[in-house]
Amino acid sequence: MSSTLLIVESPSKGKTLKKYLGKDFEVLASYGHVRDLVPKQGAVDTAHDFAMKYELIARNSKHVDAIAKAVKEADTIYLATDPDREGEAIAWHLAEILKSKKLLKNKILKRVVFHEITQSAVQAAVAEPRDIDMDMVNAQQARRALDYLVGFNLSPLLWRKIRRGLSAGRVQSPALRLIVERELEIEKFQTQEYWSIHLDSHKGRQKFNAKLFQYKGEKLTQFSVTNAEQQSAIVAHLTAGNDHATVIQVEKKRKQRQAAAPFTTSTLQQEAVRKLGFSTDRAMKVAQQLYEGIDIGGGTVGLITYMRTDSVSLANEALEEIRAYIGSNFSAEYLPKAAVSYKNKSKNAQEAHEAVRPTSILRTPQEMKPFLTADQSKLYEMIWKRTLSCQISPAKFDTVSLDLAVGGEENLFRATGQTMVFPGYIAVYQEGEDDSEEEGESKLPPLEKGEQVAIDQIAGEQHFTQPPPRYSEASLVKALEEFGIGRPSTYASIISTLIAREYTLLDKKRFIPTDVGRVVNKFLTEHFTRYVDYDFTAKLEDELDLISTGKREWIPVLDEFWTGFNQQIAEKKDVDRPGVEILDEACPKCGKPLTSRLGKRGKFIGCSGYPECDYTRNVDGEPGETTQPVIVEDRLCPQCNSQLVIKVGPYGKFIGCTSYPKCKFIEPLEKPKDTGVTCPECKEGTLIERKSRYGKLFYSCNCYPKCKYATWNPPINEPCPKCGWPILTIKITKRRGTEKVCPQKECGFVEQVAAPE
Repeated sequence: MSSTLLIVESPSKGKTLKKYLGKDFEVLASYGHVRDLVPKQGAVDTAHDFAMKYELIARNSKHVDAIAKAVKEADTIYLATDPDREGEAIAWHLAEILKSKKLLKNKILKRVVFHEITQSAVQAAVAEPRDIDMDMVNAQQARRALDYLVGFNLSPLLWRKIRRGLSAGRVQSPALRLIVERELEIEKFQTQEYWSIHLDSHKGRQKFNAKLFQYKGEKLTQFSVTNAEQQSAIVAHLTAGNDHATVIQVEKKRKQRQAAAPFTTSTLQQEAVRKLGFSTDRAMKVAQQLYEGIDIGGGTVGLITYMRTDSVSLANEALEEIRAYIGSNFSAEYLPKAAVSYKNKSKNAQEAHEAVRPTSILRTPQEMKPFLTADQSKLYEMIWKRTLSCQISPAKFDTVSLDLAVGGEENLFRATGQTMVFPGYIAVYQEGEDDSEEEGESKLPPLEKGEQVAIDQIAGEQHFTQPPPRYSEASLVKALEEFGIGRPSTYASIISTLIAREYTLLDKKRFIPTDVGRVVNKFLTEHFTRYVDYDFTAKLEDELDLISTGKREWIPVLDEFWTGFNQQIAEKKDVDRPGVEILDEACPKCGKPLTSRLGKRGKFIGCSGYPECDYTRNVDGEPGETTQPVIVEDRLCPQCNSQLVIKVGPYGKFIGCTSYPKCKFIEPLEKPKDTGVTCPECKEGTLIERKSRYGKLFYSCNCYPKCKYATWNPPINEPCPKCGWPILTIKITKRRGTEKVCPQKECGFVEQVAAPE
């Protein structure tokens, strides 16, 4: 009796497929990649057509052994790894391993691909197997070789010139450059003052506001009024003898807004960050679970299509089902006459399959919720709503623009209003935005040309220009996609690497480059400009795409890259060490010039006479201060009677024992400030003020580690009036001023204490 073996990447996916394919199929998982390059120099032989030396990944060797054993008993082997370049490469590696073991004689080996794990899709894929696509395999091999050549040649240079343990990546380095350049832009930003002039009026009980856009016949720009004196003079001139404004123009328009396209990998990550507060990595892991299959009572089924895609198209059968659902559950005006199609705007789009969508729109979030975890439910609901909304009619708005003259038609104010007349897709879903408020509604009273309205007040409002915002995960992903840097499936790992290497840190969900990140970026942009250039990185992605479609050979692409890169590495071996700056200050210990340089914990001040002179101090320390241990007089260690010294650690100064590491006695030099607020979690300790390793204040229970409650915002002894949580916290922002906030996110209580300054 013949038997068939189907090999997938994930064991959870395997369980789902086994139920669809029946007892004639054996389903095994490779648990991801099975081979990788040997982790040492020479794994890519640049002298012999970039021959690549692979080895089995140790943690997966037992799974490969199980597959090899099953292959011996099978007549037909189907490689059903994921439907992308990585999956195609894993299928090829499995085939190569089985060939090397001489297990494929008289066997049928085929590749099957499906983009959703539903019974019909899986059975259709198995019915139409194909050969391994070597163009896709070679594109993945080229990518892996490029990443290896950059990492194994550039990282050692960073170790010698900056410090050990650093790494440089072909895509990671341009991403770091984006973050550092944004921070430098913020630091160089010069705040400018400007004023806007507003007219407050009303008709009946309805109040409205208009903004001055023309004064004495001249159009006003953002910086036409730059100080209080100017605005006072304008307000005085406009209010002198004027108690009414005249409507000189009324313009009414009907506009409509189209729904956002269904999700791609990139837009799914961005929305999960904005709307759900997920990290990109968390979003992709949850999406993987929804794709691989969930037991929904009547059996296990994949709830979404494959989540690594650049396509915004939907299959015809999906469109028919979605349109039928809209027709059954919404009134007629919500269903467009024809299905709505979308075009991909991103660079390097690979549109080999569909957008991310539910495998069936009939599986509503409410029906699926009992079978899903909290994260799965949130992400599935977002995908479901986005997919449904993309086929609903546009939202419609009536917009009104009024021009009002004060003291003659040379002085014009403009008021604008918008009223939603048909919600359309907004009834289901509205796309989130970065660093801006969603457009709201404002209504204007019905006014006609020539009509006069009373002036309640004319006043100026002071503004200051703001620097560009730091990147969030969502805006960084958007920037990477716009520049064509990397692939959407790699964004999560790029971000994780930048944080893990301590090139950046996340503060209030925004990226801030560390001293190490700045030095590494400066070194790379000065000495390897081409290889962290955004256009060069994007063009290389284009080359990889051409390889995957068979339009370019992979060896010439690697050769072209390596020739220039290898020459650059050789030229830069003797460049000066970066990050060392000579200061105009003498060492208090030996008189030699002091330098600012990079250490394990960031920048510090040290003597240029090192190692003969070991003077150091913190960058923000006072002249003459030192980070060298200072002896504590008239006191010995309470544990071993050794001498005590004052040291400086990542959290500031502390008292430590000179017998360290034999004796590990430590004591904070400055005792944490006690807020007197009772810990709301254990109700035994009080909350004390501490500093994180990066100097940021936070408040935690003095019972730590027994109680691990902590909050970033200053706590106050007031219970939340909404949920009853024992404390509130104080939050201060430029936009909203001072607020009392409930630290319980699910509560959402906010009360303004003071307006913005």
